[in-house]
Amino acid sequence: MTVNYVRGLRGAVTVEENNREAIGQATRELLTELLDANELQLDDIASAFFTVTPDLNEGFPAYTAREMGWHQVPLMCAREIDVPGALPRCVRVLLHINTSKGQEDMVHVYLGGAAKLRPDLNRKDG
Repeated sequence: MTVNYVRGLRGAVTVEENNREAIGQATRELLTELLDANELQLDDIASAFFTVTPDLNEGFPAYTAREMGWHQVPLMCAREIDVPGALPRCVRVLLHINTSKGQEDMVHVYLGGAAKLRPDLNRKDG
């Protein structure tokens, strides 16, 4: 019998410009990479929680997920805490996924300038 768990999967990406197209492109790249790296299907995703830095206010990452077909996945967006000196123009995501894999088997993805956020978790060099 296969036992499934809910696991957390993290990812982040930096965005070139504060506009809807750039936010969408970066979000699409991040979500695609997370799904591919972890061999996930949409049915595996329980929910997704996105944050954006305060300097990204021209688009919703969740909107891009919907455009990608994530119609049945519960999605939420929020603003990241505005910490002085923090990485600018960054979209972060926490996916909750149903899987039989162990937490140590999760492939977290940090792309672009976000690669420096969690080098201990990042298995992609962006």
